[in-house]
Amino acid sequence: MRSYANRKAIILCVAAILIFVSPLFLLGNDAHIRVHDNLDSNLAWYKVLAESGQMFGGVHAVIPQIINGLPRDALGTEWTLIVWLHAWFSTMTAYAISQLLTRLIAFLGMYLLLRTHIIRNIKAHWIVALVSLAFALTPFWPSGMLSTMGHPLALWAFLSIRSNKANWKHWLAISLLPLYASFVLGFFFFLVLMGVVWLVDLIRYRRLNLRFLGSIIWMTALFLATDYRLVYTMIAGSETMHRVEFVSSRQEFGQTLRLFWKNFLLGHNHVMTLHTFIILPVLAITLLPVLFSRRRTRPMNVYLGLTALNLLLSFWYALWFNKLWKVPKEHIDLLSAFNFARFHFLRPLVIYASFGLACYLLWQLGRRSIRIFVYICLCLQLVVLALSNEEIVYGLYKNAPSVEAFYAAEQFKEIREYIGLPPDTYKVASIGLHPAIAQYNGFYTVDTYNNIIPLDYKHRFREVIADELAKSKDLKRYFDEWGSRLYIFSAELGKHYDFRKDTDRTIKNLDLDTEALRNLGGAYVLSSVRIENAAANDLLYERSFDHPDSAWKVHLYRVRS
Repeated sequence: MRSYANRKAIILCVAAILIFVSPLFLLGNDAHIRVHDNLDSNLAWYKVLAESGQMFGGVHAVIPQIINGLPRDALGTEWTLIVWLHAWFSTMTAYAISQLLTRLIAFLGMYLLLRTHIIRNIKAHWIVALVSLAFALTPFWPSGMLSTMGHPLALWAFLSIRSNKANWKHWLAISLLPLYASFVLGFFFFLVLMGVVWLVDLIRYRRLNLRFLGSIIWMTALFLATDYRLVYTMIAGSETMHRVEFVSSRQEFGQTLRLFWKNFLLGHNHVMTLHTFIILPVLAITLLPVLFSRRRTRPMNVYLGLTALNLLLSFWYALWFNKLWKVPKEHIDLLSAFNFARFHFLRPLVIYASFGLACYLLWQLGRRSIRIFVYICLCLQLVVLALSNEEIVYGLYKNAPSVEAFYAAEQFKEIREYIGLPPDTYKVASIGLHPAIAQYNGFYTVDTYNNIIPLDYKHRFREVIADELAKSKDLKRYFDEWGSRLYIFSAELGKHYDFRKDTDRTIKNLDLDTEALRNLGGAYVLSSVRIENAAANDLLYERSFDHPDSAWKVHLYRVRS
């Protein structure tokens, strides 16, 4: 009977996941999805890479379509499934498959972790299933894949190996995860945590546990081999990249404390857990009886450990931006180029494992009213997560353009045909809309948004917008101290990148160094707003392009020779 109940719970949860992702399959290009670090970058990168002929390009290869030769390594390794999904399928089909695959594996991993290592009471199967479902529905960063959502599956495997109860399934899990996850965006931090667990075991029990250590080394080696391009760039790359100029540590301690509480209470954009309204109160309610319990059980001790780790991760995240790191980051390039604050990417695992354990500890009290309260909280958290569906958030709440309207393929085809030249014979720049749109549609661009950009090119591009940066302290800091967005910024528009066709904004006083733009190969400017002093910038207005399926009205300007 219990086995049937378990299967029933799993089937219902899988069905819920299928329903949750179904709008992506049903709507296709009419779907509404995340723009930031998604439509404005990664999805365009996958398409550019697939069409570049440089999928297996060497470590010195470049992508000519972007900034006169973006290093091939900037678009990631070819040994990850998401790249091939976008090579095999259309953008939205690949995106939908990736979402489904990630959420199913996330559910499986959390279910196995809770059932095997945390909540072993078979009678609590609905708690295990519903918490696992909740974890699987969190709005993770799409191109992160299993970088955070795969942590429960990996932890299930490592804890089994650590206790000498592993079989081929556990080793298979840690061997396949590197093919659908990022080392620097999640698993580096997870593997450091596993190393700490091994070290604590060594000190506490004086047990070397070579099998556990070997499994950590094995997975680390697989990640490094899979992402060999990143390893080469960091160790043997001859060209200096823009990340060495990152400046992130400028906060006073009071600001650090505020950032700590903000992260602890609300989470982070790239690892959204939506834990504020339901999960946090449940965790707080459970903490009190656990703290004052005279006889703490193993689950209680695990719960306290997870609570402490949760607080520590948020504090470390905030501390990374404190000014005490300013001098070390100025002298050690790795500290400025690599974001060690991302240890907080472990928080989705910690928060939902804590949530499951908290629900179980309350459920164990045995009172019917408390058990009803637990199941109500689980259901309410699922409602919160259901309302986080991309179609609801971006289609209804934020009124973002659909994928088709964002990339505006037909409109940009008209622009390309109007120009009438082979795309590789000229380059464009964008104002008021993301360069990724032009890149997605096959244009060669002088501007871009990427994680790895040659420092020399960043400096040359800066000459184009130097006068505009001088008008705005915020834009100047944004570009000089971060600079991953090489955009034609206008002080009048500020740090905004998408002015749609219903905007009434214009640029009255644009100050570009057009000669510097020409030196980069810029021949045309695609602007979503009118430039009133275009002639003063050696820009000749050609015509405007509108399309019913596009979110933009694009004004085409030619750079005078």
